[in-house]
Amino acid sequence: MSPELLKKVKEISTITVPEERKDVLKPLIGYIQNKIDLNQDIRLNFICTHNSRRSHLSQIWAQTMAFQFRISKVFCYSGGTEATAMFPKVAETLGNQGFHIQKLSHENNPVYAVKYDENQAAIICFSKKYKDDFNPKNNFAAIMTCNNADEGCPIVFGADARFPVKYNDPKAFDETELMNEKYAERSLEIASEMYFVFSQIK
Repeated sequence: MSPELLKKVKEISTITVPEERKDVLKPLIGYIQNKIDLNQDIRLNFICTHNSRRSHLSQIWAQTMAFQFRISKVFCYSGGTEATAMFPKVAETLGNQGFHIQKLSHENNPVYAVKYDENQAAIICFSKKYKDDFNPKNNFAAIMTCNNADEGCPIVFGADARFPVKYNDPKAFDETELMNEKYAERSLEIASEMYFVFSQIK
């Protein structure tokens, strides 16, 4: 990892995850542990309505924390019930927190390459439906990161498990003086919970 990202992960390790959130995360921890015990690939698909903010933050931090704790065979994805675009402030926030971000295209739904380590493959990010061909078709965990996606998707086809792990939308602070602070805050909240999840794996 870059020195900046290593420093940020060390900071994240000191963030206390509330007990009620630990209870929310425990079923996901159990799913990952069971896959490891069976020596199976771990596919995590983080799903939010627009695949623009929370689902991307979750995907990126989960992949990063799996690497941090040397847990192999973890493959993280994200998707939505519809496709829009990864919101630019998400890329900016992650860049400020130590990731190397490269914008690969400039259309309405741009493609970003996000690197957490210079020797690891970049995480490719763009907005897509959860069932897009870019994502796994079966044998994955559907991790619902917002209320709308959880309520609007009673069935996620192909998922062998489903976990509601919901976060408040930083979009509520778009175009306000709190925008930068709230995006950074949400990113770190998600990061601290993904740190907790992978720190529990044996």
